[in-house]
Amino acid sequence: MLRMKLLPVPARLLKPRSISSSPTLFSSTVAAAAATTLEDVASSRKGLAKVVLKKGKTQVFKDGNPMVYSGAVDRIIGRPPPKTGDVVLVADGSERTIGWGLYNSVSMFCVRLMQLEEEATRDPSYALDMEKLLEARLDAAADLRQSLGLPSAHTNVYRLVNSEGDRLSGLIVDVFGDVAVIASSAAWVEKYKQEIEFLVGRVKGVKHIKWRPSIDILKEEGLEISIQGDNSSASCPGRVKVMENGICYLVSLEGQKTGFYADQRESRHLISSISRDQKVLDVCCYSGGFALNAAFGGASDVIGIDSSLPALELAKENIQLNKLDPRKISFLKEEATEFMKGAAARNESWDLVILDPPKLAPRKKVLQSASGMYRNLNSLAMQITKRGGLLMTCSCSGAMTQSGLFLRILQGAAAMTGRRITVLRQAGAACDHPIDPSYPEGAYLTNILLRVL
Repeated sequence: MLRMKLLPVPARLLKPRSISSSPTLFSSTVAAAAATTLEDVASSRKGLAKVVLKKGKTQVFKDGNPMVYSGAVDRIIGRPPPKTGDVVLVADGSERTIGWGLYNSVSMFCVRLMQLEEEATRDPSYALDMEKLLEARLDAAADLRQSLGLPSAHTNVYRLVNSEGDRLSGLIVDVFGDVAVIASSAAWVEKYKQEIEFLVGRVKGVKHIKWRPSIDILKEEGLEISIQGDNSSASCPGRVKVMENGICYLVSLEGQKTGFYADQRESRHLISSISRDQKVLDVCCYSGGFALNAAFGGASDVIGIDSSLPALELAKENIQLNKLDPRKISFLKEEATEFMKGAAARNESWDLVILDPPKLAPRKKVLQSASGMYRNLNSLAMQITKRGGLLMTCSCSGAMTQSGLFLRILQGAAAMTGRRITVLRQAGAACDHPIDPSYPEGAYLTNILLRVL
């Protein structure tokens, strides 16, 4: 059973959000102008508050950025004041409505915009109606994946909803065969849990639901979440067998993130196409995704290393599941830095090295220290890549990807090692992980294929 309670609101977060003492929602200035579509709909609802932005802070949200930061808010009109999860109007400095969204009294994200005024004018069918909007957005997300060929006869693991990329900020849904794992990182997602589970349960092929709240992030949203017992639908398995590009994987639904990194699907497929007769090393291999693709692609020898024993146990099971020759692929419990240092000391090298470390820069404030860690790791990886060989190196840190520094760090790593690099490919997450260009913070994954000389 999942228990949720609102945390007390810190006084410092309430200061920039003054509540107007006026009992009416719309000022005489707005009333004198022609009412917008959303204002027309709002006029029939009692107690709907309006969040007024500071002058000069409106355009970024009109352009599509859904995250209204508390620092952009001038005042809130309406009594009683809105509660976390409430639908609110959002207006410019002259109090003219520009859209509507979901309010949070505690989070740095004061409002998550759901629909702009122009959109409501074109289609008012779900104006100020979160249940109808949820249904429309989830249907659109499912239609998009179908148009991308997901799921298919060869791939039944994919991302169904990608937060801001599918205009449902704070909601992620990954599908693993007949199981949908829902990752919640916003208070509104918890509020609409039943509706979301019902709608996801309608998706073709989905028989089970697994709800995975992001407890630390939800605490920042003002929610204290405690999980007692299993938070899954009846008979939901703890592990599930899935297929990606014809390769089978066992996925633990209690594993990292939602259980499997579907974002690297296209890059894993590339590895299978460039591995024939190659000696391959997969560093930070988790459950063996890149290593298995190398083996399927005809690599002569594949080694995967990781520090997580549960992940390695899955990887070893995946060898048997795919009937691969255990003499050509193996997995070792090793710490990445120490293993690569030892290999370099022994003058060992590989034709193809994959380096996909965990998130090293979860926030901008640690970007500088993380840059040093990325440089050192990649320097070691280059040392053990044969001259003329290939290195696929990754960063899943949003702060790093958004900074644009990763390639410069790789150049520094090459200089440290006395090697030269050329870039063969730069990629991000797979196509079922759409990004809204008005919210570039949604980009987190960088995958670069290098030739190391």
